[in-house]
Amino acid sequence: MEFTRNKSRLTRLPLVAGLRLRMRGLVAVFMSLMLIALGGLAQAASKAEMQQEIRTTTQETLTRLYKSAPGARKAVEGAAGYAVFSNFGMKILIAGGGTGKGMVVDNPSKKETFMKMVEAQAGLGFGVKKFRLVWVFEKKSDLDKFINSGWEIGAQSTATAKSGGKGTEVFAGALSVTPGVWLYQLSDDGLALELTAKGTKYYKDDELN
Repeated sequence: MEFTRNKSRLTRLPLVAGLRLRMRGLVAVFMSLMLIALGGLAQAASKAEMQQEIRTTTQETLTRLYKSAPGARKAVEGAAGYAVFSNFGMKILIAGGGTGKGMVVDNPSKKETFMKMVEAQAGLGFGVKKFRLVWVFEKKSDLDKFINSGWEIGAQSTATAKSGGKGTEVFAGALSVTPGVWLYQLSDDGLALELTAKGTKYYKDDELN
């Protein structure tokens, strides 16, 4: 009788061991799925936080712009769309550069497109330049081109301030980049009437869109 009971126990041992291994495997799989899910949530939260940070910077920049150039509100709100970027560049000895982030807003649809900006500078001397840019696009074709094809301002490019004619008050303080495309540059000292954002390229931010 004792031999039978021992034999039965020995027979059950592999089954119990197998069940334990399966349970451990299921627990490991469950934990892995949980970690993946938590990682996805953290990434989504981080993306949302970065988007909100850019939105906040955009609103702060527009508020500053409207105080410096009251006519800019009409220009921005009446355009096909606009773009706002925050830039920080440090010029060190022979070469310097900077990167920035921003967003484009299609006024009729209110659609947001998050963008990146890369700036390259060349020259001698030290200095730190921190400024924000507000692009205004009168035509939707220029707005779409900016979003889908990017935009590049060469190092030798120039822009002129609006000096007369139709829309003088509306675009006062803005630089005319091309017909129908305007650029406001805001520094700590206010509006800059000379193009300083040279050698810059703009393109979509795949991580935030």
